[in-house]
Amino acid sequence: MPRLFIALELPDAVKDALMRMCAGVPGAKWRKHDQLHLTLRFIGEVDGGLARDIAEALTLVRAPGFELALRGIGHFGDGRRPRVLWAGVDTAEPVRFLHDRIERVLGDVGLPSERRKFRPHVTLARLNGVRMHHVTEFESHFGGYRSPGFPVHGFTLFSSFLSRDGAIYTPEADYPLVPAQAHSGA
Repeated sequence: MPRLFIALELPDAVKDALMRMCAGVPGAKWRKHDQLHLTLRFIGEVDGGLARDIAEALTLVRAPGFELALRGIGHFGDGRRPRVLWAGVDTAEPVRFLHDRIERVLGDVGLPSERRKFRPHVTLARLNGVRMHHVTEFESHFGGYRSPGFPVHGFTLFSSFLSRDGAIYTPEADYPLVPAQAHSGA
């Protein structure tokens, strides 16, 4: 059964800049260059028939292309047990709009909505047993991070395979967004 998720790919220059930050937190499990993306929706394991239905339903997503920039560094988890280090987005509205459109078509094929509130971010590292003061130091040092803006012309359906060396992501299908000028007149 494939394990699926939907994400925005990042330009190599943005990934390169993020990779240069990924150090200095003892015990952090840093993402690799090819693992950096902005997840729009985690789906999980599905059978082949549902995977085909999902791939087909995503062709119905209509949303405008947009400019995106990453901004700021933060973490998920409480003050005593941080779980994830992340880079945030500068303007979340277009990403949330796209996420909502994706949720709608996934609901039409029978997938339940995600329970957690959608918080657009790029995961930099998983944290297990990392001391909070190391996370605070990292956030203080890189908190002013901001990527150059880049155009988002589409999104991708990925499959994920868990190996001994970490997750291996394979793009399964790309879905274009409506060019911004075509959307503005509609």
